[in-house]
Amino acid sequence: MLNAKLDFKLLFALMGVAIIWGTTYLGIRIAVDTIPPWFVTAIRQSIASLILLVLLLSKGELKYLGWPHLRRQIILSFLMIVISNGLTTVAEQTIPSGLTSLLISLVPLVVFMGSVLFKLQKPSIKGFAGVLLGFLGVAFLFRQGLGDLLDPDYKTGIMFLSLAILGWATGTIYIKKNVQKTENIFLDLFYQFAFSAVVQWLFAFLFSGDTAVDSWSLPSFLAIVYLGVFGSVIGFFCFHYALKKVSAVKTSILSYFNTIIAIFLGWLILDEIITRDVIIATVLIISGVVITNYTRKEKINQT
Repeated sequence: MLNAKLDFKLLFALMGVAIIWGTTYLGIRIAVDTIPPWFVTAIRQSIASLILLVLLLSKGELKYLGWPHLRRQIILSFLMIVISNGLTTVAEQTIPSGLTSLLISLVPLVVFMGSVLFKLQKPSIKGFAGVLLGFLGVAFLFRQGLGDLLDPDYKTGIMFLSLAILGWATGTIYIKKNVQKTENIFLDLFYQFAFSAVVQWLFAFLFSGDTAVDSWSLPSFLAIVYLGVFGSVIGFFCFHYALKKVSAVKTSILSYFNTIIAIFLGWLILDEIITRDVIIATVLIISGVVITNYTRKEKINQT
C-alpha cells in the first residue's frame, strides 16, 4: 500500500471504503428508526440492483458468464451482504452505533488470522501487534460502553453482529483465496445485489411481522436511498477494487477509520463531545494501521 509509485485509483478506492462505510452506521441507525431492518436491507439492495441494471443495459454489458461465475457471486452475496450487511442492520435496532463499531472492528483481526490459516499471508509479530494495537485503540475509545456487553437486552444483537463479523471475514478471505480476474466489477456486484435483494425481501416478509408502511418516515427512507447508492454501489465497488490491489487485511483494516468517522459524525451532527480519550484512541488506531500496513517493499497486483 505504501508504494513509491502512487496509485491514485487505489487511493480513491481506499478513501471511498473508509469514508462512505464510515457514514453507514449513522445511515442505518436513521433507517431502522421507523423501518424494519430486513425491509431496510431489501430496499437498499433493490435500489443498488436497479442502478447497476440500468448502467449495464445502457452499455450492453449485462450477460451471463456461466455457472462458476454466478456461483461465486452468490457465495459472496450470501456471506458479505445477506449475512454481514443484513445482520448488522438488524443488530443496530438494539445495539448503539458505538458498540456496533467496536465489534465490527474485530474484522481485520479475524481476516488476518484466517489469511494466515489459509496461507494467504505469512504470520508475523508485526502483523499481530499492529492489528491488536488498533483493536486496543477502538476498545479504549468505547471503554465507557463496554458494560453494554453484559446487558441481557444486547445479547441477541451481539449474536447477530458476531455472525456479521464472521460472514464478512469469510467473504474477504474467500475473495483472496479464490482469485478471479474480472474486467467488470459492476456486473459482479449486480448479481450480488440482485441475489441478496431477493433473499432479504423474503426475510423481510417472514421476520418483520405486521408492518405499517404509513409509519415509515421520510428521513428513514432517504437514509435507505443513501445506503443503496453510496453504501452499496459506490462503497462495494471501491472495496472490491481495493481487494484486487492490496491484501485482505490491509483493506479490512479500514474498519478502524470507519469508527473514527462515526465519532466525527456524532460530533458534527449530534453535538457529541470529542474528549481526550477520543484523541488517545485515535493515535492508537492510526499507529496500529501504520504498523500493520508498513513494509519496506510490497508488490502490488496490477490486475
